[in-house]
Amino acid sequence: MRNVAIVEDEKQAADTLGAFLERFGREHGEQFNVVHFPDAITFLSEQQNRFDIVFMDIELPDLNGMEAAKKLREKNAEVMIIFVTNMAQYAIKGYEVRAFDFIVKPVSYGNFSVKLLGAMDVLRSRDGKYVWVSNIDGKMRLHSSAIRYVEVVQHMLIYHTTDGDIKASGSLSALENELKGEPFAFCNRCYFVNLRYVTAVRQFDVWLGSEKLQISRLKRASFMSALNDFLAGGGALN
Repeated sequence: MRNVAIVEDEKQAADTLGAFLERFGREHGEQFNVVHFPDAITFLSEQQNRFDIVFMDIELPDLNGMEAAKKLREKNAEVMIIFVTNMAQYAIKGYEVRAFDFIVKPVSYGNFSVKLLGAMDVLRSRDGKYVWVSNIDGKMRLHSSAIRYVEVVQHMLIYHTTDGDIKASGSLSALENELKGEPFAFCNRCYFVNLRYVTAVRQFDVWLGSEKLQISRLKRASFMSALNDFLAGGGALN
């Protein structure tokens, strides 16, 4: 089930998008929980983190869609923003808020479905997978999205997660195999980094929030290539 917000002041336009989502769901076996907001201020008063995709009109009363998207980005780095507007010249500025795409009104189902297919592909790539972690206490299942980075220290692995650190046995090469297809990359031979948590790269340092890791000269090119591919695929620096 994907949570979708439609921020649109014209009821007919909102109804069209809702009908297209229903049709897309039938054709592709997807389920959507759709919430319509008649203006951006009402939308921003909600818990925006619960939405996977936001279809945002640009011409909205009180607060336009571009400004609303900027405010949304302050709280949610990963939500997929798709502008739906008859103001294509402004929608192109969507790179400023890392919009996934835009659709020009009047919306056709063919164009809509192509854009939504692309967004769904990115969401599926973010869904992640589970890995089993072994230590002296037994085994623990971790979801890849909860792992910020993994560090090797004296032949042991330290999983730095959103809930704290976990020390475990294993090897980074085996873990790399297990997490194949997930957005992880080596910044040096000791650190395997989840690109979802990268907030900045400066010279030979990569930042994960307030934490800084060193990028080796040997790994810098491959790390930056992996990060650029992640961003090109719809990821975002938090």
